[in-house]
Formats: sequence, C-alpha cells, structure tokens
Amino acid sequence: MRRKATLALASGEIFEGTSVGAEGETVGEVVFNTAHTGYQEILTDPSYAGQLVTFTVSEVGNYGIHQGDEQAERAQAAGFIARRVCQEPSNWRSQESLPAFLERNRVVGIEGIDTRKLVRILRTAGAQQGIIDSTGASPPALKERARTAPGMEGQDLATKVSTKAPYRWSEGAREVVAVDYGVKRGILRQLAELGFGVTVVPSRTAAGEILARKPAGVVLSNGPGDPAAVVGADQQARELLGKVPVMGICLGNQILALAMGGKTYKLKFGHRGANHPVRDVIGDKIDMTSQNHGFAVDEKSLQGKVQVTHVNLYDGTVEGIAAPDLRMFAVQYHPEDSPGPHDSRYLFRRFAQMIESSNR
Repeated sequence: MRRKATLALASGEIFEGTSVGAEGETVGEVVFNTAHTGYQEILTDPSYAGQLVTFTVSEVGNYGIHQGDEQAERAQAAGFIARRVCQEPSNWRSQESLPAFLERNRVVGIEGIDTRKLVRILRTAGAQQGIIDSTGASPPALKERARTAPGMEGQDLATKVSTKAPYRWSEGAREVVAVDYGVKRGILRQLAELGFGVTVVPSRTAAGEILARKPAGVVLSNGPGDPAAVVGADQQARELLGKVPVMGICLGNQILALAMGGKTYKLKFGHRGANHPVRDVIGDKIDMTSQNHGFAVDEKSLQGKVQVTHVNLYDGTVEGIAAPDLRMFAVQYHPEDSPGPHDSRYLFRRFAQMIESSNR
C-alpha cells in the first residue's frame, strides 16, 4: 500500500496526496514549471536547489529516465509535486522509472493533488515556502514550519551547489573557463561541441586566478538563489570585464548586471517553462526559450550602463544585456538544450565569434 503524503504552504493551504519517491520530509520554495517534457533535466538542474517543483502537465514519467540526459550528477530539486506519475514508462531509451529515480536520489515527492489549484494559488499569492511530508506529521504543524521557513531572498545557494575544486570537462584548441554557480551539463556540452577546451571552476574563484589560466573566454553559469547574495560574484565579474570575452547565462546574466551597477529583484512567481517568447531586440526576431529563474534585472537600474538586448514578451522583463566595448553579453534564459527548443543556440556561436574577433 502506498503511503499518504501532505503538502503544506506557508499561506495555509493543505494538499493531501500520495507519496512518490523517498519517504520523509522536505522544505523549500514551491514553484511550477509548464514544460511538457524534460522532467529529468529539470530535476537535475542545480538552479532548482532549494525548490519544490510542481509539474503542470497532467502526467509525468511516461518516457522514463535515461542516464546521460541529466544536468548534474544527481537530482538537485528539493522536492517533487505532480498530478499523476507514470509507474511503467514506455520508451526505447528508458532505463528506469521516474519513481525509482526519485527514490534513488532521495527526493521526497507527492502526487495525486490538484496541481491546477496549486498553480492558481502560486500565481495569485506568489511562489512561497512549503513542505512535503510522508511521515504522518499533523497539518497544523506542517503549516507552521512552512510559514517560518526562510525564503529565497538573501540565500547564497550558488556557493552551496558549486564544485569544490576545478575540473576539466573537455579538451580543445581554445580554452574557456566556466564559473560554476550551478552549471548545467548542457552548457558544457554546447561549448565542447564548438571545439572549446572547458575547465569548470568554483563560484568563489578570484578573477585573477581565472585570468591566470589565460582563457580565450569566460562563461558565468546559471545557478539557484538570490543573485545579490552570491558572495563576491559581482566583484569577480567586474574584474573580468574588459580583460576577456564574457558570456552570462541566467544567474550569470544577473551577476553581470550587478557588476555593471544594476539591481535585481524577486519575481512574483518566476519564469519556468520551455516555450517562453523572448524578443531579440538586436536581431529583431522572436526566440522561443527555456526558462528557469525567480529573480530579474531591474531595467531602470541599467539605463546608461548596458544595452538591453532581449525582452520577455509575457511581462516585459529584461532577458538579455550587452556591453560590446567590454566584450560582454548575457541572457536570462537557457540557450543550451534540454528541456525546450533550440532557437537560441546561436548565442554560443556568437560567443565563439566574439573570441575569434578578440584574437585577430
């Protein structure tokens, strides 16, 4: 017989369902992702550290798990929430079921709840702290613990998920350093496909140490938590600018904005999905993008400091910046694959072209 599970929100709502994955209790920010595929990539994305991810699709897990599609060595999300989970996947690539994956990775989850109702609450009240429990704790106690749990603002989660020591990802003629604030393997794969030799370094690596490696370029990666709380990141980025071509992705975009004197703020419920329309202001075209962020860059704070290159068509928020004189550009979304469309892979080629131009 499958265990019962409870989801309690800081706002007081209670959802009763069935446990899926590991038994126990987990606390985090309850968010939602609207992608119809890519659950393995989402759950292993370090940007979801500290978050309980709600999948809005009616059923997840139907094509199983395939080793090699993950974005990190193990699951990174703090918890899993779904309407229905497929117990017996059907796909020629499947090596494991989603429930087995969750249990193996010690991810506590809940299924069988009304995810439409939950998403309406999150859209109205905003993303908030919650708790999933399968141990039988009382709902009033769970609500109180969710209410008193610390929120995302002020949390330096990037340092927690970052590698503790540099490592080599790929060999190549031109060297690129990726600063790991929670880097997805998809980013490293894209750089490797362009022929770059990639070295990944910890988030707190000093700019001087990065430059001492004599890289052709530097990528500031995606990652979780509050960009303004990442210790030393804005100074690190500031000391890199103008010395080497720099590309920022997601959290890296926010850190570069902070380095240029801008500000960031928390979105009400964030952008998480695989088909978010973004206008490329420079190219005068629309990209369908994969997104995962709960903070955004304050456009007014950037006036006269950088060029805004991309704009979200849902709410007008900043999705990309550039400072050509400093050989820097960044985007708020994910141009690498998995999950989502491939519209934005040209950005990696743009980074390579910037490096080539710098070497002439």
